[in-house]
Amino acid sequence: MNVLITGGAGFIGSHLCDYLITDHNVTALDNLSLGRKSNIEHLFHKENFKFIEADMNNSSMMDEVFAIGKFDRIYHLAANSDIAQSHAKPSIDFKNTFLTTYNLLECMKNHNVKEIIFASSSAIYGETQGPIDEDYGPLKPISHYGAAKLSSEGFITSFVKNYEMQAWILRFPNVVGERTTHGVIFDFINKLRKDNTALEVLGDGEQYKPYLYVKDLVKAIILVSETTSEPVNIYNVGVNSRTKVRDIAKFVIRAMQLNSKIEYTGNTIGWVGDVPQFSYNLSKINKLGWKAQVTSDEAVQKSINYILQNKL
Repeated sequence: MNVLITGGAGFIGSHLCDYLITDHNVTALDNLSLGRKSNIEHLFHKENFKFIEADMNNSSMMDEVFAIGKFDRIYHLAANSDIAQSHAKPSIDFKNTFLTTYNLLECMKNHNVKEIIFASSSAIYGETQGPIDEDYGPLKPISHYGAAKLSSEGFITSFVKNYEMQAWILRFPNVVGERTTHGVIFDFINKLRKDNTALEVLGDGEQYKPYLYVKDLVKAIILVSETTSEPVNIYNVGVNSRTKVRDIAKFVIRAMQLNSKIEYTGNTIGWVGDVPQFSYNLSKINKLGWKAQVTSDEAVQKSINYILQNKL
């Protein structure tokens, strides 16, 4: 197939490129706001790989990309993923998470592309602890990011019905691992590089969430998209273990061989829009034969090691 991966130079998108390049013609599209060419430069020599630096909100450019690409399937991963940043500026998620999705769907309609795999988020569920299954509701996201992802899901399902498309919607938790670009692990390491005597942790450190290893996630994306066939296929993708923020802080301090003091700000949440505790019911995707092979703690450790070894 001819496949387009939006956010293809990013953290998750670049791993998806690695996996799909074996069997498909892959076009990676990225505006490089978070993505890096270095994540995919090892693919540049391959005849069936193409990279396009483009803004998905540039309609004329996207129309040209679709006209040339003649895509059979879209993997849509491009989005703003900095939830705290959009608290200060909500338009970031409107433009970079929702509007990019809408513009993509318009291109699909205009160029008769029928299949979309969408990277959604646990943030759509809002303030819930779980374990949450795919039918949980009502959905009340508390971050602009979660709202934009939920709005995107809504437009995807309406386009499926109106234009005979097919969609796979996968709701991820926190994803970590090689090529990670931001998040709590990055924040802790950068804080300690500036001052290794003390590490400030936002909240009380009891935030308790699943951290999914990126390569386990990619395998789930491929499995769900290749083995399910409803018009709209919705799956939670996660790991049956969780990690506390206070433990991430300890892992980072130990990996950096420091003896830093941990100082907590004392709130139950790290920032406005943060969901402090969360877990999934994964029975639906487990029935397909998929289960994360790397635990939450192991995934966090892999991410810490990657950041330190590559001096990011």
